Amino acid sequence: MKNKILIILICVSILLTFSFIQKGGIKVQYPKTKKVDQIDNYFGTKVSDPYRWLENDTSTETAEWVKLQNKVTFGYLEQIPFREKIKQRLTKIWDYPKYGVPFKEGKYYFYYKNNGMQNQSVLYIQDGLAGEPKVFLDPNTFSKDGTIALGSLQVSHDAKYMAYTTSIGGSDWNEIYVIEIPSGKKLDDQLKWVKFSGISWEKDGFYYSRYDEPKKGGELSGKNEFHKVYYHKIGDLQSSDKLIYENPNYPLRNYSVSTSDDEKFLYLYETEGTSGNSLYVKELSKPNSQFILIAKGFDDEYNAVDNEGNDILLMTNHKAPKNKLLVISTPYSDTTKWKTIIPEKNEVLQSVSIIGGKIVAQYMKDASSRAYVCDIEGKLISEITLPGIGTIGGFSGKKNDNIAFYAYTSFTFPTTIFKYDINSNKTEVYKKPDIDFKVDDYETKQVFYPSKDGTQIPMFIIHKKDLKLDGTNPTMLYGYGGFNISLTPSFSLSRLVFLENGGVYAIANLRGGGEYGEEWHKAGTKMNKQNVFNDFIAAAEYLIKEKYTNSNKLAISGGSNGGLLVGACMTQRPELFKVAMPAVGVMDMLRFHKFTIGWAWTGDYGSSDDSLMFNYIYKYSPLHNIKEGVRYPATMVTTADHDDRVVPAHSFKFISTLQEKNKGDNPVLIRIETMAGHGAGKPTSKQIDEVTDFWSFVLYNLDVTPIYK
Repeated sequence: MKNKILIILICVSILLTFSFIQKGGIKVQYPKTKKVDQIDNYFGTKVSDPYRWLENDTSTETAEWVKLQNKVTFGYLEQIPFREKIKQRLTKIWDYPKYGVPFKEGKYYFYYKNNGMQNQSVLYIQDGLAGEPKVFLDPNTFSKDGTIALGSLQVSHDAKYMAYTTSIGGSDWNEIYVIEIPSGKKLDDQLKWVKFSGISWEKDGFYYSRYDEPKKGGELSGKNEFHKVYYHKIGDLQSSDKLIYENPNYPLRNYSVSTSDDEKFLYLYETEGTSGNSLYVKELSKPNSQFILIAKGFDDEYNAVDNEGNDILLMTNHKAPKNKLLVISTPYSDTTKWKTIIPEKNEVLQSVSIIGGKIVAQYMKDASSRAYVCDIEGKLISEITLPGIGTIGGFSGKKNDNIAFYAYTSFTFPTTIFKYDINSNKTEVYKKPDIDFKVDDYETKQVFYPSKDGTQIPMFIIHKKDLKLDGTNPTMLYGYGGFNISLTPSFSLSRLVFLENGGVYAIANLRGGGEYGEEWHKAGTKMNKQNVFNDFIAAAEYLIKEKYTNSNKLAISGGSNGGLLVGACMTQRPELFKVAMPAVGVMDMLRFHKFTIGWAWTGDYGSSDDSLMFNYIYKYSPLHNIKEGVRYPATMVTTADHDDRVVPAHSFKFISTLQEKNKGDNPVLIRIETMAGHGAGKPTSKQIDEVTDFWSFVLYNLDVTPIYK
């Protein structure tokens, strides 16, 4: 009874005051969310946080707030006259078979396939390339609504077992299960509270990383601390797993391990952020051997690629911001004995694989892929010919096999699987999609434009070939700009609706990303973070100057760190954009590090716990730079109730402040997905619904009527 009374009081208190706005005939009514008297003191600066109560993601009060906000948002979306037509078109485009890159383990080949509208892709197995494909693991059977997703998986070196992870509702929390491959029998093994973990086999068990079980109620928001590495033997209970490594002196560090294919080495990676690591090695072939430090500190990246006996191939950006490949021998920490196999080049070395006794080196040049084959000493043999300017993904092959597979995609080239013979350097199409979209009607340009400080920034622009540069085209500008992540060409079903309706889609390769190596990344971090926003704003100004569009036809979008980007730019230059679509964004830059894995982002962002960084961050933090009486763009914030990467409180507090202070008739709404997380593993049905609402909101507020009858 008390709970019912509380709910009624909450509803009454929230509904007492409403804001009314009118846009194109759609009446929007949203609550003026209650405020609390919360003030924090940062080095003498007092900062109000009136919506702090929304950080409690498990409270009845927050749950009621979510229901009311969703009611307003979906009430708005339902009145957009062409919303159902967009959904029908998206469903038709989406419905075609999609294949993943085959990978070989023992005598078996595995690959993913989605028939078209399945919520989750299915894992198939076949005996050799000529074998008959059979369903091996179907994640669609995990739950009725497709919200339990298959995550990573790893096959034992003898191809007897497969261990795989599942995630519920998009959460970063995983559970690990095991299947016996020859029989397809699922074993009783079940491991819980696994997060940010690989699976690395040795003998009849595997290594994995986990946290202690979190406090009840804090599963999705509590700070992740004291990461540990365990070894699990098949058939044992999790309580019997052997602790391999922990470091209680540093609760805010993560640890992951991998084994070499010959099970000679166990590599331990230690991180305290999203870039840079220490690397240790343990010789498993020697009883009671200890971890030996190879590389110390968190300024550089060290990644063990393979080994030949006691020699280890190591890819690193140590004294090489664009990466290089080394071979190191015992004693491994003696840098004077490190030998360079592939030196740093002008292009960024992204990955190295040993296939058919040769080195396949994948590079990135001006944000698109290149691939070369070298001998084991690093001497160039040949270049792998690609269809054009695009992106290679999932390069898969074995050390002693000549056959490899890879995916290739670009903005106007649907993801296609290629089969590659490394001996003859010949490539052939293995799986090509048949999609209901006229890709030949569109073109991609890459331009370079000056940012505020004169730095040349690359940008891809995709549109119909007959586009008129008259300054009136609806345009979507997308960006990310952080954590060394590169935006390279890819085919996306979600943007086709916009392109079909005369839209211009632009993707800016901002500083903070990895497009030009670690120096480019560092130029957009900490005290350089404003460079990222300047780059994005300059991209918008370029599109207007070159008459692609104008401010009344320009929308911006980005997710996660890209949500921060959108939030910062729409508060710094609200007049420049008509529509803003920040997704799962980091909006409260003063408190991001207090939730789940947020502490790991301080390498890119810095922290408000430091006085100098506080003063810098406070000037751009989206939540704290919404001003009273400003006319902000039409905004639809998107987040999800199971997002334990960027907790939804960021979006909750941002939209509450925006609804309170926004001036004018532009709608400012929030769409809160249920049983979904930061994005990974989202079922097809939810993806289509989300993309439908995204483009419905954008097109309606850009005053575009779709062509669909």
